[in-house]
Amino acid sequence: MSSRLAGTAVLALLLACSTGQIGPDRESAGGPDGPPAVDPLIAIQSGARRLSQAELDNTLRDLVGEDTAPAARLLNEDEFRPFDNDYTIQQASAALITSLEALAEEVAARAVADGARRAALVPCTPSSAADEACFRQFLESYLPRAFRRPVTGEDIDAYVPLLAYASEDNPAVDNDFYTAVELAVAATIQDPELLYRIERGTPGDTPGLVELDEYEIANRMSYLLWASMPDDQLFAAAGAGSLQSPQGRRAEALRMLDDPKARTQLHRFHAMWLGYRSIPHSPDLVAAFNRETSALIDRVILDEPGSYLRLFTMDETFVDDSLADHYGLPHPADGEGWVSYEGTGRAGILGHGSLLAAFSKFEDTSPTQRGILVRTRLMCEEVPRPPPTVDTDQPPQGAMDALCKYERYAEHRDQSSSCAACHSLVDPIGFGLENYDIAGRYREHDDGLPECVIDGSGEIVNVGSFAGPAELSQLLVDNGYADSCAVRQFLAFALGRPTTSYEAALVEEIIEAFRAGQHDFKAFVVDFIASERFARRVEERL
Repeated sequence: MSSRLAGTAVLALLLACSTGQIGPDRESAGGPDGPPAVDPLIAIQSGARRLSQAELDNTLRDLVGEDTAPAARLLNEDEFRPFDNDYTIQQASAALITSLEALAEEVAARAVADGARRAALVPCTPSSAADEACFRQFLESYLPRAFRRPVTGEDIDAYVPLLAYASEDNPAVDNDFYTAVELAVAATIQDPELLYRIERGTPGDTPGLVELDEYEIANRMSYLLWASMPDDQLFAAAGAGSLQSPQGRRAEALRMLDDPKARTQLHRFHAMWLGYRSIPHSPDLVAAFNRETSALIDRVILDEPGSYLRLFTMDETFVDDSLADHYGLPHPADGEGWVSYEGTGRAGILGHGSLLAAFSKFEDTSPTQRGILVRTRLMCEEVPRPPPTVDTDQPPQGAMDALCKYERYAEHRDQSSSCAACHSLVDPIGFGLENYDIAGRYREHDDGLPECVIDGSGEIVNVGSFAGPAELSQLLVDNGYADSCAVRQFLAFALGRPTTSYEAALVEEIIEAFRAGQHDFKAFVVDFIASERFARRVEERL
């Protein structure tokens, strides 16, 4: 059986996974948009989730030592809404199967060609090309890690025929034991057991309620905290049964949060949530922005655990000399470090170039896009889409005789009744950030137009007025948007889908728990994992 045959064989399974049709009887549960069969305060709906590009690349790195990010190179980019792991919009296709086949063959060939990686995969020395005992030993070692669960004799038997295929008299296949290893690795990479997080569990006494097994819990933990497969210690904890208890999950979560992979995952979560994962500036400037923002995330969550609200209100920032010059801040000691924001109008992450640069348009700042950022990502409100007759790829028209941006936008709102209502909700927010250009630098007037002085005043309608990032941040904190929306965004990321109206009580309970815990984000994540609902799921009805 070649990897091509393996890829063809799993197409139906991939399509089944993409609709969530794997696991026990689904008739007892609600779909993503319907009422759940079980109170969300007890357990949360979940379906089969295909690994995102980042998760697949990380998994292949930890499984076979692959460090070239093949999924990012060879697969179509994930859809971000704003996260890359929303299983409700994932679709399988023949094109995906073809791309996965190419990826699998490339990764498997490199893993076997590299002597050190091959030795790590195969724990024995084959006596011949047809050494079945050694091949089975390889499968017994490799398959549990590839499938992230204990394997059965049936699982192993399904892969043993690859040895005969590789050792038979076939001019198209090298007669070599390691050819069979390569074929097995390529086949597992295309297997739904690797590509998807499939949670079968054990049906509970309540219809629709499923109790996850230890390895399914381990997978939930590792992909939430690391975006990758469990490590040996987490596998061992699963094997010992300790992950079934809140105390066991808590202990492992604390250990995992001390791993550098957790920092990377926290950086990814914030970059996707706040929209700065791709910034249109020079590599050096983008790297400096990312170091600045990552340092703040690390500090408020992991290095100095305490109130997460400091992400928005911190009165200093992490810069090197070049970024300090870029912002007009004093140089840090030793060329890199924390410096004060005092007197700049900046505070926390909203003062960072990463965010201020992320929502530009038409080669300039976009008050509309910045306002949408605040409304949707920091207040968790919906902003209606523009009418289909509006070309959003063109700057505001009908007011081009106005020289200054503020007047152009004001005239556009006045002249377009179909757009005025939405623009009145978002543009005043964006104009409160206009003193900061598309690279996050302070300015006093429109670029190249000294006569167009920016007063920097902004407003969140029905909430309050502000001027600049510091006052906007404080407004969001004081009015309960910063913490509640952060929780909602985290839940969407953790669940792999947006929360629904049926889960409103659950969301409010978790928000209040976050507030009761003094906004300690690290403790909040650990408590979420230790909760009973983390070890359960509710089936979805199609």
